[in-house]
Amino acid sequence: MERTANCLAKVDRMRRALNHQEADRVPVSDFFWGSFVSRWREELGLPKDASPYTYYDLDWQVTIPNMDPHVKPFDVLKETEEDVVVKTGFEATMRKKFADPMPEWLAFGVTSIEQTESFQFDDPWDERRYFSAGDNQLAGVGDGYERNSPPWVETVKRLHRDFAVFGSVCEANEYMTRIVGPENNLLWVALYPDEYARFIERTMEFAIGILKAQIKAADGLLDGMVIWGDIAYKKDVFFAPDWWRTHYKPYLAEMVRVCHEADLPVIYHGCGNVKRLIPDFIETGIDAYNPLESKAGLDVVDLRRQYGHKFGFCGNMSVIDWADLTPEELKPIVLRKLNAAKGGGLIFQSDHSVPTNVSGANYDYVVKLVREYGRYPLQLGEYDLPDVH
Repeated sequence: MERTANCLAKVDRMRRALNHQEADRVPVSDFFWGSFVSRWREELGLPKDASPYTYYDLDWQVTIPNMDPHVKPFDVLKETEEDVVVKTGFEATMRKKFADPMPEWLAFGVTSIEQTESFQFDDPWDERRYFSAGDNQLAGVGDGYERNSPPWVETVKRLHRDFAVFGSVCEANEYMTRIVGPENNLLWVALYPDEYARFIERTMEFAIGILKAQIKAADGLLDGMVIWGDIAYKKDVFFAPDWWRTHYKPYLAEMVRVCHEADLPVIYHGCGNVKRLIPDFIETGIDAYNPLESKAGLDVVDLRRQYGHKFGFCGNMSVIDWADLTPEELKPIVLRKLNAAKGGGLIFQSDHSVPTNVSGANYDYVVKLVREYGRYPLQLGEYDLPDVH
């Protein structure tokens, strides 16, 4: 499958950024709420099928294979014009209200520590995860609602001609919040540390199987991998750093090793304030951290000053600023952040995903601003910070 010259330039741009080299310009992309895309189309007068990825010729997209513990169709418990209630392959029951951006958790399949011992995972190498259409929770019940998602490999092939394409895999914390629920995920660390640790480690082994099978199924079509983690909130990490270091970090390091062995750079996605664990993430070998939530007190310029080019950054543009400020107010913020792109190592995007309250005009302005001032060698004028390099 032959790639366009423009696509090859995107792949090179991403590679250089993640290798801390300057390419032609700073890469730009994002994750978008469906409601934002609808607003953006309307406000910019675009066709109903317009996509920010193609309209702005963004650099990369992430894809999601079927990572459900159990490969099976949704069990639809209720469906109306306003909402749907389904039980998924995570054995979680969820309500998706179509007017709202995210679903509501109603129940979880594992409600006692004893059930963690009997919970079984379907084969991560099951080809249906990669080559067949079907229901899966991560692709089907979230910002939108979709039944019978297309075969993952077909999605990769469709995007491969025009974008740098990343696969993705969850690590255990993403599984825990969906299998046992956020409350039990925190409580059981304290109440049943040994039993829960065994379940986390079994889940990590399953995730590594998903990762290996995904790489094999893609057969060379991937340009990188996203690892979904989410181990923190606005103020700090969810559990003691030593717990994460003991039960998560060795498996994350193995995931990174598997990816690098396949020549795939790794972007780790983890919301919240992870300052206490940044040195550990660097030790695992991840190539860039996303989304670097400004809302959680992370600042990409300060992080570059502190860690230099030990690892890369993906994100950090505050969606609160993006939504609330004028173009004149946004310009100094954006150009200041571009200082972190000196020497490579920065992919510019939001500090999580682009929500509905960002106007089409403000999104358009910032992307075009990054395209104008993000060309190498960077010329940031009065916003240049000589101590950031």
